[in-house]
Amino acid sequence: MSRIHTILALVVLVGAAAAASATTPAEDKAAVAALDTKYQTAVKKNDAETMGQILDDNFILVLGSGTVVTRNELLAEARGGKINYEHQEEDAGTQTVRVWGDTAVVTARLWLKYTTEGKSFDRRLWFSDTYVRTASGGWRYVFGQASLALPPEAVKPTK
Repeated sequence: MSRIHTILALVVLVGAAAAASATTPAEDKAAVAALDTKYQTAVKKNDAETMGQILDDNFILVLGSGTVVTRNELLAEARGGKINYEHQEEDAGTQTVRVWGDTAVVTARLWLKYTTEGKSFDRRLWFSDTYVRTASGGWRYVFGQASLALPPEAVKPTK
């Protein structure tokens, strides 16, 4: 086979592989929504292993207070098990996933009800979680931002 034919064959194979692994926007939204829900469940269970599989190595979370929390700090907190969650889930019907190519943002209202160091907390907040597609086609959680706790009058039932 000539060099030109070899190159053309490789181009066709690479193109076919890319087309076969391409996903639709709806599939991307569903995958990211499920991954974010899986992450929230892992936090509730203090499951550092699952959290670590989802979080990018350079992940940061910015809290409404301005505090910046790193991946390693989140994982250490989960391993320590000092927070006992009763609720750590998105309020039904509040999750929105937006996808722009290889970037996705999840926005939802989160219900947190937990005990730590003998103190109980029950609050809701809004968050935005940013995911990026990896070279292998999966998604990694790279950046999170959480609001301050919402005042009770701001928490209205969802439809």
